[in-house]
Amino acid sequence: MKILAIEDEKELLKAIKNSLEKEQYVVETAEEYHEALDKLFVYDYDCILLDIMLPNGSGLEILEELKKAGKSGNVIIVSAKDSLDDKLRGLGLGADDYLTKPFHLAELNARVKAVLRRKQLDGKNTVEFGNAVLDLGNRELRIGGELVVLNRKEFDILNYFMLNKNRLVSKTALAEHVWGDHTDQADNFDFIYYQIKNLRKKLQEAQANLEIQAVYGVGYKLGES
Repeated sequence: MKILAIEDEKELLKAIKNSLEKEQYVVETAEEYHEALDKLFVYDYDCILLDIMLPNGSGLEILEELKKAGKSGNVIIVSAKDSLDDKLRGLGLGADDYLTKPFHLAELNARVKAVLRRKQLDGKNTVEFGNAVLDLGNRELRIGGELVVLNRKEFDILNYFMLNKNRLVSKTALAEHVWGDHTDQADNFDFIYYQIKNLRKKLQEAQANLEIQAVYGVGYKLGES
């Protein structure tokens, strides 16, 4: 899962990033209005943490731009502004949650998980496909009930595939989601190939009825075998 934290308080931004990375999220950051807009319209994120008061603009203006583009989902506003009007405006523009500063990082983590669970997993903590069950809370894969040990990248790749099952996933989108922004500028995607090669081997050994199909020159598609 990839998160963009938009926050101009450097120490708070660092604390948020460290806390979410301990939860195994890929975390990108932006510290001011224009940087945030550039990232939001170049890359995709599973969740956006949005401060309202930013240098050079307002987080609510960013939310308005996202709403116009149909991308306002999975947004949690994180702000020192605690008036009812600000909360109503933010939620009215499409934000999913509103957290007032100061807050405990554990509460922020819980709210991120709740938004992702509600929006992407129909309220569940697991993703299921074929005979595979991916437990996102415990970061475990079970095939036919048996535990299969994956490294962090293998887990994140399979998670992305299972959330996009039977769809063509480009190498660029996969790289950005699992390794972070700017990996689309890499000279090649050999690092993806080697992780997928190992993941396929583990799925085969565990007798998973899943198949990661390579689509020449484009990317991959996860289907049932």
